[in-house]
Amino acid sequence: MIAPEKLFQLAAGQKRRKLALTFGELERDIAGIAEPGTAYNFTRMTRREYTKAVTEIVLQDPKLPESTACELKKMLSDPEFDERRVCNTARNALLSIIGTFPAEWDLVIAPHKGNGSTESRDFFPGVCVYAEDIRAPFNLGSIFRTAEAMGCEKVYISPQCTDPSQAKAVRSGMGCIETMGYTRLSLDELPGDTPVFALETGGTPLEDFDFPEKGIVIIGSEELGVSPEALKRATAGIVTIPMTGLKASLNVGVAFGILMQAWTDSIRKKDIGTFN
Repeated sequence: MIAPEKLFQLAAGQKRRKLALTFGELERDIAGIAEPGTAYNFTRMTRREYTKAVTEIVLQDPKLPESTACELKKMLSDPEFDERRVCNTARNALLSIIGTFPAEWDLVIAPHKGNGSTESRDFFPGVCVYAEDIRAPFNLGSIFRTAEAMGCEKVYISPQCTDPSQAKAVRSGMGCIETMGYTRLSLDELPGDTPVFALETGGTPLEDFDFPEKGIVIIGSEELGVSPEALKRATAGIVTIPMTGLKASLNVGVAFGILMQAWTDSIRKKDIGTFN
């Protein structure tokens, strides 16, 4: 960490950029997810004191909106002082002034307590997803994130699916790729004794679909959807999300989230959804 007085002496543009980076590092440290080499180590003052000191520098920025300045001042004077909220507010205000806006993978989201391996997390046994030829790393990461949050047991990916270890996939996955793991399989290698269905247009509407207790849902690529070969493999049916808009199109990660909500609700209603 750079001493507050040194930050104050930087030229305006450089100061804003460095402060934005500093608040990001502080926020990750507060959330317990500091990146290697960025944990708080400024020995001259506590992290709380440091956060207040650098926030005071931000308050002197002539381009800081008055509404944001009032909000930061209020937070600084609060006896309970929410360090992370102050850092988040100041960082995003600076990014707005700079003209740089964070992508979703830049967001600082702390893991829930108790997150861990598949042996310790809750999931619906036998509820799995097969991601076929997903091209965008961001989309693949979001699929893992949704799969973990909604209780999938396993994630399978096709041979042509993008690499889950790519930086954008890892960042949008928010730790869920590491938590869940994955298996890369061809369609022919999917378990033969498990019901397989597909999320695609032209099928049974979501509210009418008979979801299996256990199974594998195939979600297709952003551009081409589920392949003809995969549709043949989906012997348990095709489920469709009804849409009314002009575009009638959803991001693959969003569509998967809607599907998972309906599937897990179906399991709960059948009273067969006891968590592992």
